[in-house]
Amino acid sequence: MDLKFFQLGYLHALWIVAALVGVIAYGLARRRRALQRFATANLLGALTPEASMGRLWGKSSLVLAGLVLLTAAMIDPRWGVYYQDVRQRGIDVFIALDVSKSMLAEDVSPNRLERAKQYIREILDAAGGDRIGLITFAGTTSLKCPLSIDYGAVRMVLDEIDVQSAPKGGTLIGDAIRTAGKSFTDDVKGYKAIVVFTDGEDHDSYPVEAAREAFDKLGARVYLVGLGDSNEGARIPVVVNGVRRFLEYQGQQVWSRMNPAALAEIALAGGGAAIPAGTARVDMGAQYRERIASRDQREFEQRQVERYHVRFAWFAAPALLLLFVEALMSERRVRAG
Repeated sequence: MDLKFFQLGYLHALWIVAALVGVIAYGLARRRRALQRFATANLLGALTPEASMGRLWGKSSLVLAGLVLLTAAMIDPRWGVYYQDVRQRGIDVFIALDVSKSMLAEDVSPNRLERAKQYIREILDAAGGDRIGLITFAGTTSLKCPLSIDYGAVRMVLDEIDVQSAPKGGTLIGDAIRTAGKSFTDDVKGYKAIVVFTDGEDHDSYPVEAAREAFDKLGARVYLVGLGDSNEGARIPVVVNGVRRFLEYQGQQVWSRMNPAALAEIALAGGGAAIPAGTARVDMGAQYRERIASRDQREFEQRQVERYHVRFAWFAAPALLLLFVEALMSERRVRAG
């Protein structure tokens, strides 16, 4: 039997049950000692003929057993595999991640690149049935993960990405958009999006033209998520011979600034929107659901999904029965005659 639990967090409720066992045992023992101090066993039986310690223990046992069964129901046990045909609905989304050195700037914590990766994980959490692909770019572009609903695989690839993921420096946003456009797997116009995470410093790759072409020919809307300070900017840390320094050009330290105007122009041409996250913390999952995934969706191919039969009722029903019996059960002995 392949047994699965889908809400193991509720298992901590057993600590409450264990504490109740101690409280009940202590209370009953204290009550018995108090009565024994009041009178001898024979006299106690005569003075309190209706009291029954056995019934008190029985009622307590019913409560505890009921709570244990309710906890078993709450952790959502399932067994018995069956397969269900599911037709996925959603859109195709390519995420293009800037891995140029300027993404190491620390005007967001811990740096722009790591913040972008956190945002992408939030998108994966919110994606539902959308197919997600992943592209990295700097001076070159690379398709890291084709369109897939296997978000676990996308996460594994994402975790390995750093500024070494592109062999050549630079920032070619236009090339990233064109690579995404070529990587969509069908000719159906629409139901597509390209989400670019960058600080907006493009090096003559004609991103506006690339975004317009993606939207006009493919119906792929282009969204730009801008990271970094757009006013003062930030220096770019590098490690030289084991020493942390800041990137220099012609003897001067390089300051990188997010360019919101450039990002807005690209997004406008691509029929999408610019999300100037800047240095603030943005709920990217909500942004994705409201701005991107809320567009028209289509049905993908049907596939079989492995499911497990839900069995919580097998535990909840007897738990409620035990608690009901406990509520009806008297603490006193039933008198004969």
